[in-house]
Amino acid sequence: MDRHRRAFGIPGHDARPGSRGRAVVLGRNRSRHCRDGPQLSIDRRRGRRRVLRAAALPSPQCIAGIGIPDADQLCVLRDHVGSCTCGVPPHCGCVARTRPCHRSEAGLCVAAPAGAYPAAYCKRCYLIMCGIAGVYRFRSGRPAEAAEIRAMCDAVAYRGPDGQGLETDADFGMGHRRLSIIDVDQRSLQPMQSDDEQWMISYNGEVYNYLELKRELAAAGCRFHTTSDTEVVLAAFRRWGPTALQRFNGMYAFAVWHRATRTLTLVRDRLGVKPLYYAHTPDGIAFASEIKSLLRLPEVAAAANYRLLDGYMGVGYCPGEETFFDGICRLPPGQFLEVRGGSVLKRTYWDLEFTSEPDAGEAAYVNETQSLLTDAVRLQLRSDVPLGVFLSGGVDSSAVVAAMRRQGVSQIKTFAVNWDFGAEYDEGHYAREVAATFKTEHHECRVTPESFRSAIPRYVWHMDEPVQEAAGIALHAVAEMAKQEVDVALSGEGSDEVFGGYPVYRYMSWLERYRNVPQPIRCGLDALLARCGPKWRKLVTLSQLALERRYLGVALCEMSEVRELYSDRLRSETDGAGVEKLVESYYETTAGSNIQRRMQYLDVKSWLVDDLLIKADRMSMAASIELRVPFLDHRFLEFAGRLPVKYRLRSGEDKYLLKKAVEPYLPRHIVYRRKLGFPTPLAELFRGALKDYVRGVLLSERCCDRRLFEPDRISHLLEKHEHAEADHHKTIWRLLVLEVWHRLFVDGDTVEQLAYSEQELAA
Repeated sequence: MDRHRRAFGIPGHDARPGSRGRAVVLGRNRSRHCRDGPQLSIDRRRGRRRVLRAAALPSPQCIAGIGIPDADQLCVLRDHVGSCTCGVPPHCGCVARTRPCHRSEAGLCVAAPAGAYPAAYCKRCYLIMCGIAGVYRFRSGRPAEAAEIRAMCDAVAYRGPDGQGLETDADFGMGHRRLSIIDVDQRSLQPMQSDDEQWMISYNGEVYNYLELKRELAAAGCRFHTTSDTEVVLAAFRRWGPTALQRFNGMYAFAVWHRATRTLTLVRDRLGVKPLYYAHTPDGIAFASEIKSLLRLPEVAAAANYRLLDGYMGVGYCPGEETFFDGICRLPPGQFLEVRGGSVLKRTYWDLEFTSEPDAGEAAYVNETQSLLTDAVRLQLRSDVPLGVFLSGGVDSSAVVAAMRRQGVSQIKTFAVNWDFGAEYDEGHYAREVAATFKTEHHECRVTPESFRSAIPRYVWHMDEPVQEAAGIALHAVAEMAKQEVDVALSGEGSDEVFGGYPVYRYMSWLERYRNVPQPIRCGLDALLARCGPKWRKLVTLSQLALERRYLGVALCEMSEVRELYSDRLRSETDGAGVEKLVESYYETTAGSNIQRRMQYLDVKSWLVDDLLIKADRMSMAASIELRVPFLDHRFLEFAGRLPVKYRLRSGEDKYLLKKAVEPYLPRHIVYRRKLGFPTPLAELFRGALKDYVRGVLLSERCCDRRLFEPDRISHLLEKHEHAEADHHKTIWRLLVLEVWHRLFVDGDTVEQLAYSEQELAA
């Protein structure tokens, strides 16, 4: 098996033990910041290679002995910084604003004796998040080249700025980007191989119960050479095959290669917390953590998939297995894909199932909720690096903080972000109150209209596909702030899907009761409500529809109005039925279940995985920070599948059971305050601070030349919104994101070019 490893941070490859270098501080640099985070001073003179100028040097100490790393962590860098890689964040201390550099080859722990091999002295660094990529050319047999695997990895270097490894085996090759490591022994590098070199894995994520699995495997005779969970995952897959996936508790996406049978297996976690994409090519198949890695291959084109445009314009994201790139698919959650003998098969190893069981009573379910939250947080606190919490002040993130405190975590760092758009959008006082209650070290940042506008191109770039999540810009801001203090953050994401926290559940339940009113009485009510205004007329219309159409009516924008914006060319490429068919398929899977359970299944399978978790992964990884989600421990979803519906929505209170479970630990007004869901003031921005910018983009010659939408109708839409005759902010935001996406991925503009154009427009 040919080996082509680049292991930044590991002597014995590009760097020799004991090679000359300089120790520099890697971590917080409070004196200087740019939009990409901290940086060390860099010589930018034309014609010179970038070199480190200066950095303060504390006394050498082994980071393995520190326990919790701080700003005084040391690393040896060569005199010259490595080659630039677009998109890499600044954790190497060598950032250029337009094209940051990755860390060059780092060598020994500086506390080690001169010439010592690092495994003999400093045995632990850190494994956080990664990116994977690879190709299998089983159709043509064309060799997988190291250069192309490296290019795929470099496209997502921010997922692992500390280095990369890659392996090729004739027509197969895969690579790995890593963000620090556990156990700097050479055998911990990825892709990792088995002792007999027959098995190989490239792995992104965390299996939180790896210690328990390791003990079980060791008792069965498995030998381990590292302290990483990667080796445990590979050993489990070797011993148990795909049934091992039933034992994993975590968030993960990985590729396993079996050399003897020439079999590739791609795996994604149960809920889809970690992403995994693939593309069928004329030669075979390619896979990666992010789409932009696949686009580095000449056989994968950046062609828009307009079949999904109705779905995107309707719900604000691209639902289903297809992506907005023609020919590129996402591996669904809870599935694995196996490529063997020229065949490609997908199999499901987990799905959300609903069962009926005797009601155990409120007290029993409250106790089970408390136990699940406690154990999920316990497992997700496993880390060799500092952890924090993204704290909004809502019940979900506050419950995570409370659970951490009950686990005995004495020093908790919390991070909050607020819109600087007026008091009605500022929830910072709630987060500060929770922080004060638990005596956390609290940090805050604010997003202004100007910073929001300037962040749009970078947001779209990291999301890969058009996605409407404006809150993602705020998430990226808080992730960049948190990265100065911690490497891992816990979040309250996923609680709404588990416990029924969305207002639409309450609304749909009300509609269901209204439908059950006897027909003669309802006819009179329909006529009365129809005269009470557009909202009531819509309610009457929705009540007359089947469930899937009713749910679409609530969740979708007014598609009849949106399609009026389409050009004739675009209408011919879309049929308007794609999302409806997808929703129908999900509802067919849960036929016979209660209406709330059917909506919950749809949200878990679509809204959660194709929108919220994409946002969470991309925006945190763009800052090279790991985001963990205790409420998406699969045991919570299995609990929700057997929970009687009445405990989701009771006495008009959503997430009733969760709120009862955390009542003893949180201030009551925090538990029961009205949910805002981190609203973004887009309607006001598009009438004020961003009005000229939006017009400049959507009515530009470049946008009009795409012939996707009718310019005069777009102009009319903007005018109605600007004069407050209608609220079209959702449609405007989706159009704006779509145009920026075209400029980045189809036209080939860079984020920096678009930022420059924005400054011109603002002037």
